Amino acid sequence: MANQNPSSIPISNPETTQTNPTTSFSPKVIVQKVKTNLVLRSKWAELNGAIGDLGTYIPIVLSLTLSRNLNLGTTLIFTGIYNILTGAIYGVPMPVQPMKSIAAEALKDASFGVPEIMAAGILTGAVLAVLGVTRLMQLVYTLIPLSVVRGIQLAQGLSFALTAVKYIRKTQDLPNSKALGERSWLGLDGLVLAIVCLCFIVIVNGDKDHGCEKRIEEDGRNRSRVRRVVFSLPSAFIVFVLGVVLAFARRPEMVHEIKFGPSTVEVVKLSKHAWKKGFVKGTIPQLPLSILNSVIAVCKLSKDLFPEKEFSATSISVSVGMMNLVGSWFGAMPCCHGAGGLAGQYRFGGRSGGCVAILGGAKLVLGLVLGSSLAHILRQFPVGILGVLLLFAGIELATCCRDINSKEDSFVMLVCTTFSLVGSSAALGFLCGMIVYVLLRLRNWTSDKLFPNMAA
Repeated sequence: MANQNPSSIPISNPETTQTNPTTSFSPKVIVQKVKTNLVLRSKWAELNGAIGDLGTYIPIVLSLTLSRNLNLGTTLIFTGIYNILTGAIYGVPMPVQPMKSIAAEALKDASFGVPEIMAAGILTGAVLAVLGVTRLMQLVYTLIPLSVVRGIQLAQGLSFALTAVKYIRKTQDLPNSKALGERSWLGLDGLVLAIVCLCFIVIVNGDKDHGCEKRIEEDGRNRSRVRRVVFSLPSAFIVFVLGVVLAFARRPEMVHEIKFGPSTVEVVKLSKHAWKKGFVKGTIPQLPLSILNSVIAVCKLSKDLFPEKEFSATSISVSVGMMNLVGSWFGAMPCCHGAGGLAGQYRFGGRSGGCVAILGGAKLVLGLVLGSSLAHILRQFPVGILGVLLLFAGIELATCCRDINSKEDSFVMLVCTTFSLVGSSAALGFLCGMIVYVLLRLRNWTSDKLFPNMAA
């Protein structure tokens, strides 16, 4: 059925996947490719998929808007344009997410303000652009083993899921990234609401791997028609709309605080101090995460989800670089692609570039019509609902590791995941995973040399 939410991530063998790059770049071919990339395969499913990445986008952007005076209107406009362009270029729900290490530093350090954030974004974008243009990123992509990439993805997925549970269980002070205490059971942002939303999404989306769709198609009774309608509902979109309604219900007077019109777009003034601090505290910790999760992991996951498409590390690295070399000068939050966002959008039905184009169009309209006053609405949005959306994105990303079958590769993956989570650093996890991978390969090589008969 066209409108049904799809099943979990399929895993393909990246070594056997063959793609045929486009050889013609005439205007007619480019226009046709853009049209093809933006075609919606299923209107409801693609609309549903567009919501799948908001569990990470909204908390980070809202926190920086309220605590560091990030220009929300400018961020919405630029990220909306990024969404539309990436959808047209790649033809898949390629996400646009805030750079998490830079955001974390800004929320932790009160002196790390907008100039430092933007300097960090520009410098990170410049490095990624250079790595892409020189094709060094493609070399890195080729050399990193799949088990290490899966370890990074598993760690990121579990990190999202753990954060989601925290959002659901605890009341949150998003501007200061602090949990304030146990969430009450009742209320417009209570545990009951979050649990009901969670159960609703599980009922609509969660039974796709058990022959449910096939049984519905084979059963012609009236009850099956009801089930067909239920299982085709855009669950994430419905839950998000519910959150918006509840935001107004929690504080009706905020209607008078909303001002129409876009925010003023200005060039951010960057001092030498901002460049230095942005590089040391923002760019250096962000680069490993961007290279591993925003480029390498996205390439691997994209091949798993869309084996008929061609995604090069060079292209994605340049894409991330250009976004930040342009938008960060005007105060837009530094952004990247992310495996978690891709998994979340795929989980809820995103299959084409039209999915993120819808999201981009909505961001663009909101940025132009409401500007930064949209923060008043987002501030009242139930955090428990954001946690539910983030939970599914994290779980879907974590399930990508199920194609690791050998005990040796599983060991490497789990070492990488463990150190990533314990050290809160993808770079540390990557380093430990690579060391273990090399040691195991050396062990196997020396065993083959010293005991050839045993190896045979």
